[in-house]
Amino acid sequence: MIIAVYWFLEDKTDVRSSNYLEEAATEIQVQGLEVDYACVLWDADMRYDNGKWSFWKFNGKTQWIPEKNLETQKYMLNAYRVLLTRARQGMVICVPEGNARMTQEGFPEDPTRQPSFYNSTYEYFRALGLNEL
Repeated sequence: MIIAVYWFLEDKTDVRSSNYLEEAATEIQVQGLEVDYACVLWDADMRYDNGKWSFWKFNGKTQWIPEKNLETQKYMLNAYRVLLTRARQGMVICVPEGNARMTQEGFPEDPTRQPSFYNSTYEYFRALGLNEL
């Protein structure tokens, strides 16, 4: 017996339903699911730079470090593939601008969200013909 979860069957009276943007889902949670519209938030873990994808992992504190493990890179690539193939009618890919603000001492306000982490990926999507909203 297959039991559909609330986001698939509930109507507009349930804020957890697909009629709202109240709940986020990971690539694991959406695998095998089709939705009418999807919003994918692109992070700095996979960046398009110099004509290829580069893979990064967050050290859990203050910085992104290169991901060298090829199996992990394949997993990351597949995770984004899953997220990019869920929508039937439309999709928004959100690439953050990053945070370029500096502290009074001259250090990045948030060194984990530098605009340079996102700019080349954003430009790649624009070069593919994606429209900016």
